[in-house]
Amino acid sequence: MRHLLHATLLAALTTTAQADPWQTGLAPLIIAHDTRPLEGFVWYPTDGTAGADTHLGNPVWQGITAIEGADPINDPLPLVVLSHGMYGNARNQAWLAAELARQGYAVAAIDHPGSSTWSRDPDLSRQLWERPRDVTRVIDHLTGQDATLAIDPDRIYMAGHSLGGFTAIALAGGRWDSDGFDAFCTVQPDDLVCGIMDRWHIAQTPEDQAEMEADLSDPRIRAFAVLDPGGVQTFSTASLNAIDRPMLVYGAPDDIMGLNLDVEARAIAAALPADTSTYLEPDGLAHFDFLGVCTPNAVEILKEEDPGEEYVCDRGHDERIVEHARIAETIAGFFPKQ
Repeated sequence: MRHLLHATLLAALTTTAQADPWQTGLAPLIIAHDTRPLEGFVWYPTDGTAGADTHLGNPVWQGITAIEGADPINDPLPLVVLSHGMYGNARNQAWLAAELARQGYAVAAIDHPGSSTWSRDPDLSRQLWERPRDVTRVIDHLTGQDATLAIDPDRIYMAGHSLGGFTAIALAGGRWDSDGFDAFCTVQPDDLVCGIMDRWHIAQTPEDQAEMEADLSDPRIRAFAVLDPGGVQTFSTASLNAIDRPMLVYGAPDDIMGLNLDVEARAIAAALPADTSTYLEPDGLAHFDFLGVCTPNAVEILKEEDPGEEYVCDRGHDERIVEHARIAETIAGFFPKQ
């Protein structure tokens, strides 16, 4: 059943969202590892005002305003970890990170090896179980003894877009169901996710199947925002039924990507416990509206440099700015700061 976004529900979710008393600080995030180093960014609130500039933009994507290297505020901060979609990167939700930082959150995002813009090695892609573990390692790093930000361990949250939504669901307790997914793909062989998982050789050996079916949850994450997820059909219904942490789920009804809402966002909304989940499906929202704001020349640049990909910037400027403001306000209201 399609769920619509009602004004009263939006108001209820955003009553705790506050004005922007701070500026956005920005710092690189580097987590060393022998085989899977992680790189990305941390955004955070700062009292500083000098040095504000535009960062993380290019001719296609509009940048965000931040102060690089600014001192963070002294208060313990709630943390939001972001997870990008398939072949995306840590910059994709910089718009959301910058806004949350202005409202008092620390926000972290990394490039997931094997499924990011610049890392598509097939062997890394196959190790899809590492995506949730990347998020766990980010939390370990930012709450460890050498952390440079003061993170409140009782206020850790996560948001994920597309394959990042899959990542978030696994961290909330969703469990890969090999038999169930095989049965689903037998009936719907043309399903987008079935094709991706097959091309990436996911869970095609006993060892990989065991890794995918393991418990990848992280109990430190107190609430989740799942942004037009992909891969919901890979999880067992029983594990989705058992998720007891608050989850905000967005479905994007304007079909651009090819995701089937009935087996993706709507399906997880139906499977989650009603008293801990909220489902929103705003009219006109598209899958790529969760990416950054496109520059005025973005469509023409993409047509020339990457023909066929210009759809990621369809209605990607003025309309997307409005959508971003609504989404950021709703997420800020969903993730408690106290």
